[in-house]
Amino acid sequence: MKKNDQHPIKAMLRRFLLPTLDRSYLLRVAVLTTLVFLFFRYICRPAWINGESMLPTYQQRALLFYWQPAYWFSTPKRGDVVVIRMAGNNVFLLKRVVALAGETVEFRDGTLLLDGEVLQDAWASLTPCDWNLEPRTVAENCVYVVGDNRSMPIEQHEFGQVELRRISGTPISSKKRFGNTTR
Repeated sequence: MKKNDQHPIKAMLRRFLLPTLDRSYLLRVAVLTTLVFLFFRYICRPAWINGESMLPTYQQRALLFYWQPAYWFSTPKRGDVVVIRMAGNNVFLLKRVVALAGETVEFRDGTLLLDGEVLQDAWASLTPCDWNLEPRTVAENCVYVVGDNRSMPIEQHEFGQVELRRISGTPISSKKRFGNTTR
């Protein structure tokens, strides 16, 4: 390359790395900052996993991003991992949907039963379990959620029926391991 050919590249690189702080540059920065804020506030939110209830699918103290538009126009399906808003916009749970409205769910000697039949999906028995839970029917506009780590004592595990309006989204990586399943 000739010496004259390098000059426009150096000038362009200099303008990129050391921009002139004029009105148009500051406007671009303001617009970009606003778009980034809106994207990470209302579309793709970051969250820290703080707990062992979703082991081995999600590791404790991991960072994940969840997609809020996932259920804007649809409802969760059995097998989906969902983010559930618990209190305000700062406390969320990460759980798997195991039963839908109108279905009966129970645990018998560690086996997950749906409408009295053993659920054969891969995520239904990821960890050994000794849980016993009486049959319960999921109410309308609700789903039943449980964590994947059922080796924890049932008393230490948060699970149960959740209203659809509390479901905030789904982790971006939730469908990689087991996918959606149907009975």
